[in-house]
Amino acid sequence: MNSAASEPALIGIDWGTSSLRAFLIGSEGEVLDSVCSGQGIMHVEDRNFDAVFQGLIRPWAKLKDLPVIASGMITSRNGWVETPYVKVPSGAEDLAHALVPFETKDGVTVRFVTGMTTEHGGAPDVMRGEETQIVGASAMGMGDGVFVMPGTHSKWITVSGGRIEDYATFMTGEVFGALRSHTILGTLMVNAPFNEDGFQQGVEAGLASGANLLHELFHVRTLPLFGRISEEMVADYLSGMLIGAEIRAANKEQAKNGTVTIVGRDDLADRYGIALDVAGLESRRAPDNIVARGHFLIAKSAGLLS
Repeated sequence: MNSAASEPALIGIDWGTSSLRAFLIGSEGEVLDSVCSGQGIMHVEDRNFDAVFQGLIRPWAKLKDLPVIASGMITSRNGWVETPYVKVPSGAEDLAHALVPFETKDGVTVRFVTGMTTEHGGAPDVMRGEETQIVGASAMGMGDGVFVMPGTHSKWITVSGGRIEDYATFMTGEVFGALRSHTILGTLMVNAPFNEDGFQQGVEAGLASGANLLHELFHVRTLPLFGRISEEMVADYLSGMLIGAEIRAANKEQAKNGTVTIVGRDDLADRYGIALDVAGLESRRAPDNIVARGHFLIAKSAGLLS
């Protein structure tokens, strides 16, 4: 356990589709210790979430009286306990009031943070886990404004008064994977290091595409075919085009300008930083482990911390 000024007060669990993280959180909201695993909900044998949970918190077994909060896809239909959604606008207090308690086989009470839902054009949009990260970012002084959470399904989230006002999901990452692996656009792509020039050109094309995106996607095929871009640039050009189109749509949807906060720690988050710069938008990065701060604030709002 890392040294810290405060005593352990809470166990927070971020349980997603492909990964699992748990945090031992101190009385001031700081992370005292953490463990991680590749046992996301789609990688749990026989759906034995109880056994995975017990193994995960074993290092902290002597702290068995601590409250436990879990967020993420673990509360989805494919997870441990499916919970309902709260509607936007919502914040830490709304999520605290909607916590769903569940008792494990060993008698540990886990309180699940429910997901959040909104609606655009008569169709619902949903998220699970991102809301807890945004609560954490807000609590760490990131303030109001627009947040982007890059991923297979990117989220653009508007925060006002410390509450999530609205958000929109973009299937950018999944569409990129499908186009690269299952269409003619992938035939001229080669494995190569990140090509920033190709990516930036793609971002510019995506920002300009508007309603012509489905037409201009074919340029991913024709540009290398005629030697306008090299094969080493093609994958990053496609990535940039899709992210550029996403930024154009999200910026219009959110009706916001100014600094965009990027929530992420990997090279995909780096790409969004480059793309936002090409789009003329300022960006900043949220600190690590904001989800643990979100767990802390929700638990505090629920009266679980002494």
